[in-house]
Parts: sequence; C-alpha cells; structure tokens
Amino acid sequence: MWTVWLACGAVLFPGLFYTLRKILKSSVPHWSDGDVVSVSERLVSACHASLATAAGVTVVTSCSDVMTDSHWLVNGFVVFGAPYMAYDIYAMYLTHFYTQRLRHDAGAHRSHSLQTVRSFLLKDWMLVLHHLTLLTVFLPIVLFFRRGQGDFFIGCLLTTEFSTPFISLGRILIQLDLDNSVLHKINGVIVLLSFFTCRILVFPFMYWMYARQFGIPLHRVVFTLPLHCNVGNLVILAPQVYWFILLLKKAKRLYQRQKRGTGDGDRDGKKTT
Repeated sequence: MWTVWLACGAVLFPGLFYTLRKILKSSVPHWSDGDVVSVSERLVSACHASLATAAGVTVVTSCSDVMTDSHWLVNGFVVFGAPYMAYDIYAMYLTHFYTQRLRHDAGAHRSHSLQTVRSFLLKDWMLVLHHLTLLTVFLPIVLFFRRGQGDFFIGCLLTTEFSTPFISLGRILIQLDLDNSVLHKINGVIVLLSFFTCRILVFPFMYWMYARQFGIPLHRVVFTLPLHCNVGNLVILAPQVYWFILLLKKAKRLYQRQKRGTGDGDRDGKKTT
C-alpha cells in the first residue's frame, strides 16, 4: 500500500509542476522563465499544503485519545508527501536559477553549474534543511519508531501547512505587481494570523490536549514527556518562530513603505492646490 501512495505522490507533484509550466508559458507568453517556474512552484506548494491540511484536520477530528487512536491517513499521507519534499527542492532551485539568470544576464548564472547549486544552497539553506529533515528524520519516525502511537499529534503537525497557500498567494500577487492592492493587504493579515495560529500556537495546543487527556496541569507536561519529544517539538518550533519574525519584519517594511507613499501623495496634493 505504501508503494501506491509513494507512486501517486511521485507522479502528482512533478506532473502538476510540468503541466502548469506548459499552461502558463502558452497562456502568458510575456512572462519570463523565472516567472513561469516561480508561479508554478507556488501553485504546487499550495496544492500540497491544502491536501496536508485536509488530511491533518481529518486525523485530528477523528482521534479522541491523543495517544492511542490511529488513522490510516497518517502513514499514507506521510509517504504520499515524501516525493513532494524531494521535488520541491528541485523546483526551488529552478526558481533560484532563473531568477539569478534574469538578474545576471551573463556569466556564471547562464547555465547550470556547481556554482549555481552552491548559491542556491547558501540562499535557501534553511528551507532545504527543513525538507531534508522531513525526509530523513520525520518520515522514518512516523513510519517505524513511534509504535503506532500519537496519530493525533502527527495530524496537528500536518495542519501547520494551512498558512502555506496564503503565503504562496502573496508571492504570486507580488509577481503580478499587485503588492499594493487591497487583496494583497488582506492576504498579508491572513498570512500572519494563520501562520501564528497553525505553526506556533499549535504546539501549546498539543501540550494542552495531552494535559487534558491525562488530567495533569499544563505546566507539568514538559516534565512528563520523554526528553526526545520535547527536543523534537523545539526543533520544529524554532524555525517557525524565526520565519514568523521575518514575516512581521516584512509586513512592517511594507506598511512603512505604503505610509511614506501616502504621505508623499498628500504633500504633492497640497502643492498642486
């Protein structure tokens, strides 16, 4: 059965990426290769995130016992999503390559090389590490080492992808030069709220559900769980906090830029009157 899930993931995500590139290239001919690859990558990312969120919500709402209840979707979707992690590293590299080639119309970025790979790894090392960790650490733990327990918590981790479609939409809107639109502003607020809720608050929520299950105070859960569980959660949480801080800084810069633009417009209006 795992082979079927793996094959479906291996066909769906690269196949969807290839199809979207063909469609966008023919329907928006004035877009560069970088634009086409970037938007295609974002759309596939949104698709995977939506499926992961749906699977996570299904698992969480189906498990009344947070430790012993199981759901067939957990192992199935983790295997199904594994090819996406491998594919997405390649898609991110292509986006980086075409973007750099557009910026540097000559020289090292004109063709694929070890230098272009190196520059990609230096720029997006955290995302690459995140994907590789999911493949080499998270996947084996879910499939082989947790002894069929904790499906509820795996479901919670799957729901962390809820914010990804909105992040992808925001980047697509920027690609379409709509970063000053009302839609982009609304989407930015949704990104911050969904990211904070589903990628940060989900961790105290899991601890609270564990405390509720076993009738212990919330502050004692950390001392009740095995050390490796707390360390694992901390390792997953740390980059989420880092990325959330980056989102806040980006939102602040955008707000200040728009505020300055509005101020300049008001001053120009006063001068003309």
